[in-house]
Amino acid sequence: MSVIADRLSRIKPSPTLAVTAKAAQLKEAGRDIIGLGAGEPDFDTPDNIKDAAIKAIRDGQTKYTPVQGTRALVEAVRNKFKRENGLDYAANQIVVGTGGKQVLYNAFMATLNPGDEVIIPAPYWVSYPDMALLAEGVPVFVEAGRETGFKIQPAQLEAAITPRTKWLILNSPSNPSGAAYSAAELRALADVLVRHPHVLVLTDDMYEHILFDGFEFATIAQVAPELYDRTLTVNGVSKAYSMTGWRIGYAGGPANIIKAMTAIQSQSTSNPSSVSQAAAVEALNGPQDFIAERAARFQVRRDLVVRLLNQAPGLVCPVPEGAFYVYPSCEGVLGKKTPSGQVIGSSEDFATYLLEHVGIAVVHGAAFGLDPYFRISYATADEVLEEACGRIARACNELA
Repeated sequence: MSVIADRLSRIKPSPTLAVTAKAAQLKEAGRDIIGLGAGEPDFDTPDNIKDAAIKAIRDGQTKYTPVQGTRALVEAVRNKFKRENGLDYAANQIVVGTGGKQVLYNAFMATLNPGDEVIIPAPYWVSYPDMALLAEGVPVFVEAGRETGFKIQPAQLEAAITPRTKWLILNSPSNPSGAAYSAAELRALADVLVRHPHVLVLTDDMYEHILFDGFEFATIAQVAPELYDRTLTVNGVSKAYSMTGWRIGYAGGPANIIKAMTAIQSQSTSNPSSVSQAAAVEALNGPQDFIAERAARFQVRRDLVVRLLNQAPGLVCPVPEGAFYVYPSCEGVLGKKTPSGQVIGSSEDFATYLLEHVGIAVVHGAAFGLDPYFRISYATADEVLEEACGRIARACNELA
């Protein structure tokens, strides 16, 4: 009899974290590695947010808090949703978790019964399917390829819905593609969902503030108020405020779902870090001007990476609307041979070749459910990105 629970056989470790760990190991071994796998901003947490955390420590805010979150943070989240998204939530419709990942996990654990289906547009963030599987749900993948801008279309959504559908996941801007849904595109999806009142919507808005070229953010409960009562709007401070390590995510949604999620959390982690919550209050309530400045820096990097990758033979790199990823196609290098005579048969082969041959760590497209692509995070310095893209181009040129 195995000591490991059977449910663990349903999932695999996070591929993005695995790439980051492998790159770190190679660096420690003396290899010249540029890691483009990590999904976190390279900018530091702003000083006012750090200062708020330090003050919280000095003021003794180091005790347990309510599981749902401190009153101050719940109010800050409510105000954020109202101010930025036009969404009005009561305090019992808000929950704060240890990062957006825990919030998503709790939502699935609180709502999925064995066999319930979760519609997941592909490419997708690597953790969505495994979270659904751990909760005994069934991921239903709908491919949203380059021809539709990596966005699911209303007819595809209609075809994917069954009587067992429990959730549709929307992630905009997207990890890994950077694709973002306009208000009109969300409205078209909402028109489908209105016809299927048993389907809940989970919208992951973590990259809300990282948008380019004047693209205006919209979230589905804002665009389609008739879906408000069955939409869970998830967000956090990780990306916009460069607070990945602080581990604060939050959600607004139906009170019964929030209550169930809070119950799950009460028997797992209990409250998020009290100090991190104090920092998040300052993040949401404090100055916001730096967010647009950092988004502008990301846009410069996006343009640099897209231009350089499209010069590499065999690669085609679409222009994303947001986030800090590109998702280039490597279809043009498939079937070619490396200098050592190995055939590139998949995006995983290509990612392995880049790591071993030129020291560039990227994440292969199969991890995100749509091939033959790979993901690059451009949340790093311009000169590093130039060097990395140069090495990728050299690797492509050396294929035969």
